[in-house]
Amino acid sequence: MKFLTFVDLHEDKKYLKALVSRARKDDIDFIVCAGDITMFGRGLRYVLKQFNDLGKKFYLIPGNHESDRMLNEVVGDYENVVNFNKKTFKIDNYVFMGYGGGGFAAEDQEFRKVSRDWYSKYQDDKTVLITHGPPYGCSLDHLEKRHVGNHDYRKFIERIKPRLAISGHLHETANAQDSLGKTKVVNPGWEGMVIELN
Repeated sequence: MKFLTFVDLHEDKKYLKALVSRARKDDIDFIVCAGDITMFGRGLRYVLKQFNDLGKKFYLIPGNHESDRMLNEVVGDYENVVNFNKKTFKIDNYVFMGYGGGGFAAEDQEFRKVSRDWYSKYQDDKTVLITHGPPYGCSLDHLEKRHVGNHDYRKFIERIKPRLAISGHLHETANAQDSLGKTKVVNPGWEGMVIELN
């Protein structure tokens, strides 16, 4: 399986055009966005239509520039667009878990509740975690001389050991890659990354 993932596009038409062009290629099975596809909701329908018209599934979660409600009000108009915030989807033998919004909190009680449910259901599966904000204590959340990521994301990664964790939010760490134990963690940025999972 091969997919294109990106984050923090903020309705930038130059990068949108490049992402759509890459997603159109035959080797890309689907697309995953880790949030902030817009600039405070502006241009949401335009951006979604570009991806929807590719005829491939486009999975997204809200960032801090969109709300879950905002996405839910429009995704129903696009047959290939799926908001999977606080939900999962399965492709081949991988479970993708999405948790959007925020990005600024060091702890998240709502995530703890959602992730407990995920752990009980998917602890024996191959998993991919997609959050808008980064987990604590890696190169993805390192700003200046300190780490600003989320401790609860980090604990969940250490517990369930996903094959991959995708996040963004911090523009300063776009394209950064790291590892937390056996989990590869990436910030694909607005230019995007192509990921292949076997």
